[in-house]
Amino acid sequence: MPGTIDVEALIKKLSVNEKIDLLTDYWHTRPLPEHGIPSIRLSDGPNGVRGTKFFDGVKAACFPCGTALGAAFNTTLLEEAGRKMGEETKLKGAHCLLSPAINMQRAPVCGRGFESIGEDPILAGLGAAALCRGIESTEVLSTPKHWICNDQEHRRNAVLSIVTERALREIYALPFQLTMRDADPGAIMTGYNGLNNAYCSENRDILDTILRKEWGWKGMIMSDWYGTYSTNDAVNAGLDLEMPGPSKFRGDLLKFNVATDKINEHTIDERARPILNFVKKAMALGIPENAPETTDDSPETAELLRRIGGTCSPSRKNKKTVVIGPNAKIVTYQGGGSAAVPAYYAITPFDGISQKLESPPCYAAGAYTNKLLPPLANVTKTASGEQGMTMKAYTKPPGTENRVVVDDRVLSRSEMLLSDYYNEKIEDKLWYAEFVGSSTAEEDCEFELGLIVCGSAKLFVNDELIIDNATKQRQGDAFLGTATVEEKSTIPLKKGETYNFRVEFASSPSSKLKSNNTAVGSGALRIGGCKVINAEEEIARAAALAKDADQVIICAGLNADWETEGYDRETIGLPGLQDELISTVAKANPNTIVVNQSGTPVTMPWLDNIAGLVQAWYGGNETGNVIADVLFGDVNPSGKLPLTFPRRLQDNPTFLNFRAESSRTLYGEDIYIGYRFYEFADRAVLFPFSHGLSYTSFSFSDISVAAVADGKLTVEVTVRNTGAVRGAEVVQVYVAPSQQARVNRPIKELKGFTKVALEPGQSERVTVEALTKYDAAAYWDESRHKWCVEADEYEVIVSDSSTISDKAVRGSFKIDETYWWIGL
Repeated sequence: MPGTIDVEALIKKLSVNEKIDLLTDYWHTRPLPEHGIPSIRLSDGPNGVRGTKFFDGVKAACFPCGTALGAAFNTTLLEEAGRKMGEETKLKGAHCLLSPAINMQRAPVCGRGFESIGEDPILAGLGAAALCRGIESTEVLSTPKHWICNDQEHRRNAVLSIVTERALREIYALPFQLTMRDADPGAIMTGYNGLNNAYCSENRDILDTILRKEWGWKGMIMSDWYGTYSTNDAVNAGLDLEMPGPSKFRGDLLKFNVATDKINEHTIDERARPILNFVKKAMALGIPENAPETTDDSPETAELLRRIGGTCSPSRKNKKTVVIGPNAKIVTYQGGGSAAVPAYYAITPFDGISQKLESPPCYAAGAYTNKLLPPLANVTKTASGEQGMTMKAYTKPPGTENRVVVDDRVLSRSEMLLSDYYNEKIEDKLWYAEFVGSSTAEEDCEFELGLIVCGSAKLFVNDELIIDNATKQRQGDAFLGTATVEEKSTIPLKKGETYNFRVEFASSPSSKLKSNNTAVGSGALRIGGCKVINAEEEIARAAALAKDADQVIICAGLNADWETEGYDRETIGLPGLQDELISTVAKANPNTIVVNQSGTPVTMPWLDNIAGLVQAWYGGNETGNVIADVLFGDVNPSGKLPLTFPRRLQDNPTFLNFRAESSRTLYGEDIYIGYRFYEFADRAVLFPFSHGLSYTSFSFSDISVAAVADGKLTVEVTVRNTGAVRGAEVVQVYVAPSQQARVNRPIKELKGFTKVALEPGQSERVTVEALTKYDAAAYWDESRHKWCVEADEYEVIVSDSSTISDKAVRGSFKIDETYWWIGL
């Protein structure tokens, strides 16, 4: 894609209809080859770079989830991660990555909470800016999302988020503001939800007044997929690109509205200009249109992914070790939904731990964590011996004589979204497929099978019909609410016998459900299956194994069934009988360490009875290796929690106001989300924001604070490693205004941070800087609609956690005169 374009010349040259054609397309911008305007490819993030395909896509590097990146508290590392994401984007032939996600986790149960960086706007904004800088250093364009207050999945396409002006600016807009200030990303994506009085994709206040006029940002504004809800309102408000096509609200409808003067031509120019500028920037990459998608599963990528992870708890090598838990042998490496990528590979905790020991550890599952049965393809093989199942596609239904196979492929997964499945031999929307795999039983047991479908499906075992999810169907919430419930059936297995599994599938037009399946195209299918266990017996077996072990490692938590796009969790408890499992095993052997894999908080009623805890998040490709590195002391962890872990769901500030009521959600907690609320309400928590442990210890001393009212706040402190091993500490700077301010303010707020690595006994002078006018001292004045820096004496606290201990050091700075400001 050599060359460039003259944007202003094209604005004058193109016809109105040609400009309108630019305003929508499918995973690409619309090309106008006769004018030298190429098509620019977009790819989903933020866990990695999926490429253009949901179905059977090209494999990719799966990065740790957003909260894991936030836990690093390390903008240098995040910028490095962003550079790798940019390189991965180019491998997928794409010019723009739809990442990072920087919505705020106002509630611990949000289904997509794992995608975003953290509950604090400074942490989220500085982290997102670092990711964007890294991505754009490769000339790939970044897209922070979802602008704005897209903080729940419940009725996300209908809900209006009712937010005060102050909370909007200080909490929800601030991360985007910092990202625009420090990274100037090429695009931004609007949220599905509405804000106060209008959907985000047609909200003039946030698209034009804030982004364009106040912040002066000139990048491209696109909708989330199927997140455009109008023609005139969205175009007039400032939405440049409707995604995806074929267009529902633009195209011929918009052309008609311009022709009848319902929208003026100048407005179309305003929408086309950012798109053309976006195209011009993307052309510098030199990636041709329709470039092939490739991979680069390199040792360097593995090393980076392994280096990003880490929280802590001690363990010992070469002892009798027992590994227990539902997540030990299952690769729980990412959350679900559009963030998910087909990983190059993924290391289980069991495999990572086994590599650290002289012999493999004993193992017991203990309990299951699944919301849905795990994919059957995990345990099946094709006729040629490959892991997975074969798929054969047809244009005719089963029973048709001599029907012709039009597609034949091997799938490693049996959960698939067919929204982008394309076969030139299939001309009708209704088509058929057969999925086949076999498995040899390792023991006598009962085996449960499950089938979820958008379309219709039947499951056969050795040619006997076991599940009919075609004749009668019940609405479920899988695949963004378009599919059936999981229909289940149980069969007996005999050790040594081989079982042939076959599923007959028909595409979405065959569905008997009334749900809107536009987003899933040809349909969706999940084939699940696993051994049935007697939970009481399995927990007892796990405890018996643990009793005589030197160390016990329990791998527990959530998975992509529970944390995913489309729905929120109902509770923050561990699903199934995991709490009972952990309590029973810890009673049998107190030297038990729990590894919790989740992207957001869970409760831990057994915490006081275990020897240690690792909060492992979703760690991407290197999940098992990262966990093992920390457990066995090969890596000294330095992560900090980017979220507060409450003791109970009822304790969190959004408990009364999270779900949509009458198509609205009231943000009644105002500016008091996360640690701001828990501190102000003096409410005890399980783990505070920014808490984290290390195998060494640190001290702070000799604080120095300097501030210029309209310039920088500079905080210097000496950090010393007072322990016996090398380690890294996060230096956290909090500012506490006086509580005699004109408005209620949080007790303290994070205003900056940096990470320093030190050898035992080594000390270093560390500097943290922030802009006084809004990073350090400002609040949003709703009467003037501006930021206010109030005359006051401000306390500065340098700490290793939001919970201030005796090791914290304090200073102060003074603002002599109140002033107001607005802008970027």
